[in-house]
Amino acid sequence: MPKKSLAQEFIEFINRGNVVDLAVGVIIGGAFTGVVNALVSNIIQPLIAAVGGNAEVKGLSVIVGGQTIDFGGFISAVISFLITALAVFAIVKGVNTLNDLKDLAARKAGLAKQAAEGNAPEPRICPYCRQEIADDATRCPHCTAKLAGYENPLD
Repeated sequence: MPKKSLAQEFIEFINRGNVVDLAVGVIIGGAFTGVVNALVSNIIQPLIAAVGGNAEVKGLSVIVGGQTIDFGGFISAVISFLITALAVFAIVKGVNTLNDLKDLAARKAGLAKQAAEGNAPEPRICPYCRQEIADDATRCPHCTAKLAGYENPLD
């Protein structure tokens, strides 16, 4: 078996389905991050600031050896993370609820279909050739025998 070139191996790697799926996931994740950040910074944090005064914790810093340790900035980052996590949780919970409702509807539709199929009458069988025939047939299409309900004034 001849050795593959680096370019051939790279093309095989890129053409794998999971690599393409991963790339799409990263791109969608980046776009989703923008949406969640906009939700948190433009809607949720201003609401919190309107109710509680200010969404950021300021003034909690200590200077050690000429370096500033900003506890307020860290607490603000933690609060922002928790708000973002809550927003993502709410979005995922909503999407999961919609998926559950969709699955429930599909199952109910399937159950209705199965119930209708379960209550279907037994197929009609010709008493002579034992082949299945239509319910409204008066003659068997297989052996041409006259069946119950056959009426022909010329016979």
